[in-house]
Amino acid sequence: MPSSTTTPVPSGPPGLPESLIEALRQARAWGFLGDGPLDVHIAHAQGFADAAENLTGTGTDLGSPSLDGEPAAGAWMDLGSGGGIPGLVLAHRWRDREAVFLDSNQRRAQFLARVVEDLGWGDRVRLVAERAEVVGRSQTFRGHFSLVVARAFGPPPVTAECAAPFLRLGGILIVSEPPGSSVDGNPEEARWPVDDLAKVGLRPVSRWHGAFGYQVLRQSAPCPPTFPRRVGVPGKRPLYRVGDG
Repeated sequence: MPSSTTTPVPSGPPGLPESLIEALRQARAWGFLGDGPLDVHIAHAQGFADAAENLTGTGTDLGSPSLDGEPAAGAWMDLGSGGGIPGLVLAHRWRDREAVFLDSNQRRAQFLARVVEDLGWGDRVRLVAERAEVVGRSQTFRGHFSLVVARAFGPPPVTAECAAPFLRLGGILIVSEPPGSSVDGNPEEARWPVDDLAKVGLRPVSRWHGAFGYQVLRQSAPCPPTFPRRVGVPGKRPLYRVGDG
């Protein structure tokens, strides 16, 4: 049964540079972030880092005797970067790490590319404007990342299928969970069923509770070469139906 970890207060840095905050304001003005105060979006982004950093060296059972790249070190990907939450905030926090922002929307990707260049991050943050089903079969990115984060990429089975090909063996996927997400009172087993996730080599290991909730999964076996399926298929014929059983 996956464990649950709780922290009352996110432990992120006290503030962000004004240039980054202004970029996030612009993203919200253009409809890339969604509703809500900017500080709430920033706190949500910091929660991903808190979850990743608190998995490292804590003795958490991550389900494998070896970890090829700790979740708080090595290359990471923001799957479905949108307006830069959590990607831009995490890139500021993890300044010594390579990152890839993946988004299939050309307008959002172009906006983020400009922001990355303006912030001087072009040597360590790469924008990829393409579908995850396509990029997940690229030898450049497949099995490359120790961490993948997903804020609002899609339903659990779609996120799992599209994220797993990017992860190294032992890598971590952290997914933001909607408030009160549950089916029959058991959100972890209903949304992230162990047997179905095993089809792509993932295993749920914990749920992180701070100001927001996050599901943590581990790439406990290599993702089979049959995944991801072709563009659109993960959504049309998902690995499983949430709540089925």
